[in-house]
Amino acid sequence: MTKLIGKISGCGSSVPKLVVTNDDLKKVVDTNHEWISTRTGISERRIATTESAEDLAFKAAKDALDASSLSPSDIDLIVVGTVTPDMAFPSTACLVQTRLGVPSGVPAFDVSAACSGFLYALDIADKYIKSGSVKHALVIGVDLFSRLLDWSDRSTCVLFGDGAGAVVLSSSKGSSGLLSSYIHSDGRHWEMLYAPMGEAGKVPFVKEAHKHRAHPKHCVKMNGNEVFKLAVRTMGKAIQEALDGAGLKPEDVSLLIPHQANIRIISAMQDRLKLPDEKVFSNIDKYGNTSAGSIPLALAEAVTSGRVKKGDIVLFVAFGGGLTWASAAVRW
Repeated sequence: MTKLIGKISGCGSSVPKLVVTNDDLKKVVDTNHEWISTRTGISERRIATTESAEDLAFKAAKDALDASSLSPSDIDLIVVGTVTPDMAFPSTACLVQTRLGVPSGVPAFDVSAACSGFLYALDIADKYIKSGSVKHALVIGVDLFSRLLDWSDRSTCVLFGDGAGAVVLSSSKGSSGLLSSYIHSDGRHWEMLYAPMGEAGKVPFVKEAHKHRAHPKHCVKMNGNEVFKLAVRTMGKAIQEALDGAGLKPEDVSLLIPHQANIRIISAMQDRLKLPDEKVFSNIDKYGNTSAGSIPLALAEAVTSGRVKKGDIVLFVAFGGGLTWASAAVRW
């Protein structure tokens, strides 16, 4: 019996209209273009003004649906990777379901895995497809990290941007599709990269403040040097895991699309695989780190620009707060 495989049948993306350059940032924090670009590879990023997470997720999802030539009534599952939803509940996935017109009763939920969120969501959707219970899944990564930034902290505010990407993952019996997918976490190192929750207000029945209320701002906190070292080491192992799981070697890779966190991390992944520049895709210079949005946003751009062709082996890898990491290999 032929096994089912999840095949990417359409891609889409969406970013806010406002472009914030490095020169714009130096007006609000002690930094400059050279300092940012040499350390991160970022020249500009998009920042949401009137746009919501739902807005960006919906636009990316609609584009992915259109590219797949499917209609909302064909979708059996929606999974959204995000840590910046518009509301605690309902989920962003439920909001997208309603706005797209996906039928009532279709399961829709969010996954919280920070920058690994999209690959977590992709792995979950693929397992539903392999079980035979889902034919077409909508997988979205969206984050508006501008909501979580301390704009006086140059070690974090220069790194992130807002954006979304989406794919339709369809059941197939062919050779193209998700060849391997792995997700991992290690909560012991959560303090390296995290963002506390904001407080809704004092609870009248509680006399002592909760210990986490020592953090007055629900802003990103990061130990940059330690995160960098752990990310490089962990993502390297994750890449090898995805290759081994798919029975591939580094020379089989047609295009590496890593999480767009830092150009130095991307370069480290490229060196590990000994890949030439044309086999690595990066758009971090234009968008910064869009967290769960970064890989699907980059994928959609790579597909649109002709960097991905039928039969290509595309490799994904991500690392995020939690700590989480994930990888996947796809035959296009």
